[in-house]
Amino acid sequence: MRDLAESVESMEQLATVWRAMVLDRDPDADVRDLPGIAVRWADCRFAFWNCVTLTDVGADAGLLKERLDEAAGIMRSKSRAGFLWVFEDLLDDGARAALGAAAEQAGLQYAFPGTGMAGDLLPVPDPVHPELTFVRVDDDDLLRAYADINARAYGFPLKDARDGLAGSSWWKSGVFAYLGLRDGVPVTCAATVEADGRLFVVLVATDPAWERRGYGEAVTRKALYEGARATGLTRATLHATAAGAPVYPRIGFRPNSPMRFYALGD
Repeated sequence: MRDLAESVESMEQLATVWRAMVLDRDPDADVRDLPGIAVRWADCRFAFWNCVTLTDVGADAGLLKERLDEAAGIMRSKSRAGFLWVFEDLLDDGARAALGAAAEQAGLQYAFPGTGMAGDLLPVPDPVHPELTFVRVDDDDLLRAYADINARAYGFPLKDARDGLAGSSWWKSGVFAYLGLRDGVPVTCAATVEADGRLFVVLVATDPAWERRGYGEAVTRKALYEGARATGLTRATLHATAAGAPVYPRIGFRPNSPMRFYALGD
């Protein structure tokens, strides 16, 4: 088992940041802290804003089954698709071994893996990339470009990604959201937001046509640099996809809990 304190931190950061993100999208969203389950569900087209996560520490196989059944029931009650996030290191050995079968029995389908990461790494130097210029997202056109890069990177329809961010004033002021432009065209993006004394990195993406050029790392460094400069914070956290996981240790992040994302089965 990895450092349990950092795994708990990772789960709590998700609950804190997603509460703010979901309520920004819809002030009447379903945001509840139930026994062992945090609901953060905007019920919007952007599936990342429809989230349930398990919050027990040290859950055994019996408790895990109970929580998965309840989480799946919550997800079925919604009109839009979303994900259950499971931090594996918060489960005991028996529960981790039983997770796959228990999720299937609850009607959940494994979607993709992730990794929680954190580090006392701030401040970072103001980044320079020879092919990019950086611009902060501060108007609706730039925010739409940010959404569109995420749509292309994660395979969402443009309308779905735009539905997650369109109309937000917080993303244009309180979130340190940056685009990386190549020859004036947005090709990569990253954001940081203050959460319980840390900077949380959110929605990092690069247009698939421009991957493997260091763009994602550069724009993440920019969002970290500007967020730390504005807040004075020294610790940062994030949740990495499999594609992004190799990038973040180069910046100074350390992995903590492996994660599994589940959707409702067919």
